[in-house]
Amino acid sequence: MRNKFHSLFERIGQRYIIIGVSVYLFEVLTIVVAQKLGASAVIAVGLSFWLGLILSFILQKIVTFHDRELHHRILIPQILVFSILVLFNFGFTLLVTKLLSPPVPAVIARTIALAITTIWNFYIYKRHIFRTMRLDSKLWF
Repeated sequence: MRNKFHSLFERIGQRYIIIGVSVYLFEVLTIVVAQKLGASAVIAVGLSFWLGLILSFILQKIVTFHDRELHHRILIPQILVFSILVLFNFGFTLLVTKLLSPPVPAVIARTIALAITTIWNFYIYKRHIFRTMRLDSKLWF
């Protein structure tokens, strides 16, 4: 049983999907709870986006890409590029939600936006944000 569990985390793509699905479930729960508390679809999706973002960054960096580097010369550029990507993804997510809600429920609108952003995020994470960097190398952009 333990070997099967560990084998799920051997490949980068599998780790990316497992972490992504886990964060997605967390975001869906956040949307449902926020709407039960009276939040609109856009507010609920916005809240789930930001909470999921923090959790996702930490898990993708450490678990998916095995990037445990915390030196400021690496972490600050990572956070900068990640922040630009986040702002773009956030705008895209709210646009999709605004265009589809109603009649499409907020959870479905968020899922559609997430499916689209997941594809370009993996490429950008792997090639630019979390790629292995050395302290003595040039900045990677």
